[in-house]
Amino acid sequence: MKKLFAIIALGISLIGVPSLPAADAPTTPAPEAAAAPAVEAVAEAASPADAPAYKNYEEFTKQPGFSQFTVNNLWILIAAALVFLMHLGFSAVETGLTQSKNTVNILFKNVFIVCMGVLAYALWGFNSMYPGDNWLIKGFVALGSPIPNAIAEGGEVANVTATYNAGYTIWGDFIFQAMFAATAATIVSGAVAERVKLGPFMLGATILVLIGYPITGSWEWGGGWLSEPFADFAGSSLVHAFGGYAALAAVLVLGPRKGKYLDGRIRPIPGHNMPLAAIGVFLLFFGWFGFNGGSVLSADPQAVSRVFVTTTLAGCAGGLGAAFASWFVLKKPDLSMALNGILAGLVGITAGADSIPVWSSVIVGAISGVLVLFSVMFFDKLKIDDPVGAISVHGVCGNFGTIAVGLFGGGNLMWQVIGTVSISAFAFVFSLITFGVIKAVMGLRVSADEESEGLDIGEHGMEAYPHFAQRL
Repeated sequence: MKKLFAIIALGISLIGVPSLPAADAPTTPAPEAAAAPAVEAVAEAASPADAPAYKNYEEFTKQPGFSQFTVNNLWILIAAALVFLMHLGFSAVETGLTQSKNTVNILFKNVFIVCMGVLAYALWGFNSMYPGDNWLIKGFVALGSPIPNAIAEGGEVANVTATYNAGYTIWGDFIFQAMFAATAATIVSGAVAERVKLGPFMLGATILVLIGYPITGSWEWGGGWLSEPFADFAGSSLVHAFGGYAALAAVLVLGPRKGKYLDGRIRPIPGHNMPLAAIGVFLLFFGWFGFNGGSVLSADPQAVSRVFVTTTLAGCAGGLGAAFASWFVLKKPDLSMALNGILAGLVGITAGADSIPVWSSVIVGAISGVLVLFSVMFFDKLKIDDPVGAISVHGVCGNFGTIAVGLFGGGNLMWQVIGTVSISAFAFVFSLITFGVIKAVMGLRVSADEESEGLDIGEHGMEAYPHFAQRL
């Protein structure tokens, strides 16, 4: 760890500290356009195809801007590691908010999603999401292909730098984006928990990550039809709303848990481990610094610091908004709502963490926190069973956060609405078709007896808590 800090300190000392703009200075650009401040000394163009060609990588390392390049790339990799940690957070939240008899099943799905997601994104998704000029339908759909196998000996810098930003390596670019890719399927996992067959879910999740997510991701981040003037800094719509509305479709195909809605009444099915759910939320909060902070796509001190502040304030405001709203509406302060309120605030600010003013981020977070409470209640009234509130947290608050860029962050309000509606609608229809076909061919839901017994026994033949006879 000391060596790591020494490397960072050396890099900063070599490049110097840039002069900081005033507090009200223009905000940072969106991810697809962001560029590292001193990278021009290495490559003036954002596209590596236009970057200067050096004889080999060693020559590239001797360029004046290489120290800044190193620091930027290091931050991208650290951010990718933080986003990877979020999958542990998702696992803990989903497990804590569901019944103990399904713990192994939920953990297995999360393990599968991470492993499958990264490999599927490497095989097809990355180059489908960032196609350059290789569109199948210009601006809408691009075919994918495997990521490059290696940097050729004596290769030009175009083989080293990222496909749309010459501020870091193509490997740093891929691994950061890969950490995002599996999130959409993880959101679906929580919403369909406790009654979905394992095999059919694994197939549906793979199709979502392999094909669906890269398509809408390419619409803005890959230079597609939403790249201007729509703005989604780190993915309120492209990541979260996509996952939320894919989850909504899957839930509609699957149906509610047995006994959730009886005689017109909503029967609460409490989670078995609130401490675990709380741990998961704080892990997600921690990982969000990489999720949003890494989306600056450089280690620029002003931009990264600002994004950290707006992200933190919105998350905290979301937690308070949901906590006090639940206290007022439900007459008791609900911990699960407060936890989901934190996540709602974080989802809400993700689209505009770079552009929404600091105090406006508090408003965005607080509204998101209140919104998630009423959204959960709304879907329950419609008998749409979402055990962890994923549709509301990620889908509804993802929509609001994207629109908030037009309300508070100087974005084009009409295009913000068009963008988030288009992404959500595509995700919903794509998921509806995917899980509808899977249900017709393979079946999607476990039997009533297996659901009652618990998926840990029926699907895995093992228990998370083998020494405890009680089933919650």
